[in-house]
Amino acid sequence: MNTLLLQCFIDAALAEDMAFTDLTAQATIAKEQQGKATIIAKADGVLSGCKIAQQVFTTMDETIQQAWLKKDQDHVQAGDVICQLEGNMRMLLSAERTALNFIQHLSGIATATALFVDVLKDTNCDIADTRKTTPGLRLLEKQAVLDGGGTNHRMDLASGMLIKENHIEAAGSITDAVAACQTHAPDTWIEVECETLNEVVEAVAVCPDIILLDNMDTDTVQQARKLVPSSIMLEASGNITLDNAHNYAQTGINRIAVGAITHSAPSLDLSMRVSRVAS
Repeated sequence: MNTLLLQCFIDAALAEDMAFTDLTAQATIAKEQQGKATIIAKADGVLSGCKIAQQVFTTMDETIQQAWLKKDQDHVQAGDVICQLEGNMRMLLSAERTALNFIQHLSGIATATALFVDVLKDTNCDIADTRKTTPGLRLLEKQAVLDGGGTNHRMDLASGMLIKENHIEAAGSITDAVAACQTHAPDTWIEVECETLNEVVEAVAVCPDIILLDNMDTDTVQQARKLVPSSIMLEASGNITLDNAHNYAQTGINRIAVGAITHSAPSLDLSMRVSRVAS
């Protein structure tokens, strides 16, 4: 990720928390008091956001010493030590929540993604994210999906053309919508969302790069697989969970898109404990 953009994320988060005006730390901790801190996993999961958390502490106080024992993409178990820090105790505590907010949220996404990846490990089907991300945090959340072993769908509305039901309605048909997209941006990939097998047949006839099967059960997806040549990527989305993802993958589709891995992933439980260093 662009380092300048990453720093903007961190600066905004620290400013939001008024981290440099921590009244409680200023009132209870002597200005020069030194301390040690340990970040520990309290649940099993996959890490993401460690580099960001590291930069949070550096931004707060560049003299804080950091020893990261785990890194992004690492699998951790409850009780594992992730990081050890030493430095000004006020600065450690003032940076704590911002650093943990990043790493807990992003590790939650990486962990949710990894669970789907594990379910599909004996298939040829990938797990992809969607644009259902937290406003302003998309780049970080999509990196967390990669850290969990998933793949990224389009990053934004300019990265590819996804023709959905409203676009089809506006254009008049799938055929007209695809033709319009090919004319408007001939070098950009095109995906068509289909809700019925009849729409799949129409989409195949105009050869988009990807066909998305929306809210179809596994039997219908299996029928659609027979209609779509291997030259067109076949994706499924809608009501696909950890419990049924493997059944969908076994139909022969190439990819499953799951919005829940970003918009509904629970944060990974982590904690930071500090101790005074005798002066």
